[in-house]
Amino acid sequence: MNMSRKQTTIASVAGALLLAAGLGGGYWLANRDGDEPAGAAAATTAAAEAGEPKVLYWYDPMVPDQHFDKPGKSPFMDMELVPKYADEGGGTTGVRIDPGVQQNVGIRTEAVQTGTLAGQLRVPGTLTWDLRKEAIVSAPVETIISRLIVKAPFESVGRGQPLATVLSSAWGSALAESRALAQADSPYARELRGAAQQRLRYLGLSNATTAGSGGVTLRAPRGGVVSEIMVREGQTAMPGMPMFRINGTDTMWLEAAIPQAGVQGIGPGTPVTATVSAAPGRTFEGEVETLLPDIDPTTRTQRARVVLKNEDGVLVPGMFAQLTLKSEEGRDVPLIPSEALIATGEDSRVIVVGPDGNFQPVRVTTGRTSGGRTEILSGLKGGERIVTSGQFLIDSEASLSGALGRLEAPADDGGQPAAPARDAVPTNEHNGMAMPPPKPTAPAKGGGQ
Repeated sequence: MNMSRKQTTIASVAGALLLAAGLGGGYWLANRDGDEPAGAAAATTAAAEAGEPKVLYWYDPMVPDQHFDKPGKSPFMDMELVPKYADEGGGTTGVRIDPGVQQNVGIRTEAVQTGTLAGQLRVPGTLTWDLRKEAIVSAPVETIISRLIVKAPFESVGRGQPLATVLSSAWGSALAESRALAQADSPYARELRGAAQQRLRYLGLSNATTAGSGGVTLRAPRGGVVSEIMVREGQTAMPGMPMFRINGTDTMWLEAAIPQAGVQGIGPGTPVTATVSAAPGRTFEGEVETLLPDIDPTTRTQRARVVLKNEDGVLVPGMFAQLTLKSEEGRDVPLIPSEALIATGEDSRVIVVGPDGNFQPVRVTTGRTSGGRTEILSGLKGGERIVTSGQFLIDSEASLSGALGRLEAPADDGGQPAAPARDAVPTNEHNGMAMPPPKPTAPAKGGGQ
């Protein structure tokens, strides 16, 4: 009897424990699917029954990756939190921002205009010798410099002017043989005169004349400036050794560094005007001779070789000049402020204001940039209204809402839209560096109060 009563008591206690565990598990399952408070859940349910869109969470537009479970003041900015509705991005395109929020964050818009960029580009340059007007004076035989006639560098000389007198055994014997054959009257000597003259030409005596002392006088092959003297009196010059360097002064080269983005429309024959501080009020005309096939890896500029006229010799090597290049004008294209462009490294896009007031990211293809404006080759037609300030905030919100996944692509030549690219990474407004996408976070506890 006692054993039966004891078993009954144990069974009653076990049943009570199982009942308590079932009640606790049911309460845990009822609250497992959401962390929002009962009040917020009831408010959401009531709004859904009333036909209003469901609020997923509230957020600060300046910090869109931080979510809150109820409205209130933002802990980051002195502004109210903005609700995020469940149907945003479903029935409408783009990003919707409250007008009051737009005013608070300073969003500005501007209509896209069409036209052509200014056909002038101002860049700096440095003057150098025109190497096409350079001549080197040397001797093809071993010589001894007996007398220098032009002793100081940068002395102006004319064509045929004496430069130096030199002595050479090879030249001396060749000249003596030529003179002897010229005075001989025998038929055999007359046959050798031509060979003697040919030997003198082979020895490089075309620009030299004999001196009274038996030496040879070297003369300037062209007029200009003796920019370098590489021998002295009494020195022995080996065959082919440069003795004098003569540069012409009627034209000069101007080495200009052109930004890579401004090279389009500039090429051989492009007219150029230059100014130098040594000649205030004067302009020097010239043209681009060639674009050198070399890009400076540090400045991302390409050098252009410009030929300037210098009849009066005012321009000298080493001068710093400012030049204006008149590039060819292209066709009319949409032009936007350069600050409105969002460049991620993978593509470029702008934020367009739609007819319904929503903001839609649109991918564009850019052209030249000049005077704070950028050409748009595809993606815009002109007349659209784009965001010029605050576009990075909208772009970040578009990334969060999935609008970038529906990014409108510019039409190709066939009129078909290009394949949409994958979601681009938001860009930092201040330095243009790519930022990692914000990590999704669960709604914060306690709201923004």
